[in-house]
Amino acid sequence: MGGGELMAEDWITIPGQAPSKSNTYKIISLYGHGSLAKQKALKEYEQSFYWHLPGEWRNLNINTPFEFHIRVYCVSLSHDLDNTLKVVLDCLQHTKTIKNDNKCAKIVADKFIDKENPRIEFRIVVV
Repeated sequence: MGGGELMAEDWITIPGQAPSKSNTYKIISLYGHGSLAKQKALKEYEQSFYWHLPGEWRNLNINTPFEFHIRVYCVSLSHDLDNTLKVVLDCLQHTKTIKNDNKCAKIVADKFIDKENPRIEFRIVVV
């Protein structure tokens, strides 16, 4: 691990709701071949995630097995928990908090409804 030691009780809050699966990628034609491109909603969420993630969490490059604990507060029950997990783990890779999401050994996820304040709260526990 670079950058510093994470404590198991450190919970990080990121405001907003991760985009739904239909708003993450679209198929485009690139040089005559099909390719995936990020949708605007996903790009905006990634930017927001980056700016709300505390600086000391960026560039940690956790490269050992870890547990990922997350609380997802959605505006409605129809929001997919599994899609949020993928988006958030991708954001953690993009911010270099984790080296690769394949090091995730355990996921503990809870879903709640909060129409007024959608957000995620998460922590990473190195095992």
